[in-house]
Amino acid sequence: MITVDITMPIHILNILFLIVVLNAVLYRPVRRILAERKQKIADLNNEVETFNKNAKLRAEEFDQKFRDARRKAKAEFDAARNEAQTAGADTVQRIRSEADKAKAAQMSTIAAEIKAADQALKGQVEVFATEMAGKVLGRAL
Repeated sequence: MITVDITMPIHILNILFLIVVLNAVLYRPVRRILAERKQKIADLNNEVETFNKNAKLRAEEFDQKFRDARRKAKAEFDAARNEAQTAGADTVQRIRSEADKAKAAQMSTIAAEIKAADQALKGQVEVFATEMAGKVLGRAL
């Protein structure tokens, strides 16, 4: 049973005193440490978000620069290839024209030789015909 006497208010005062002392000695420091830890975690999360945003921006910037460099290199490659093709076509055209000139010169030389041989043979046709007829007939004509 519970008896109400002078010890009861002393116990109540003792409990209130214990609450005040524990609050001052134990609970407030623990709450302060928890609040500081929570603040540190929030700050670290903000820093992580900032670093992630910066990393993403830098990655996008790198990708953009890489695409620009690739586009520029392709344009320079295409320009160099076109220049080489043009130079090659000019060289081929020059060689063809030189070959055509050499061919025409050789054809004219050959035509002149054929004409000269034809003239020489036409002049000798009578002599050959007379000799052949003489050999066939077995006597001189």
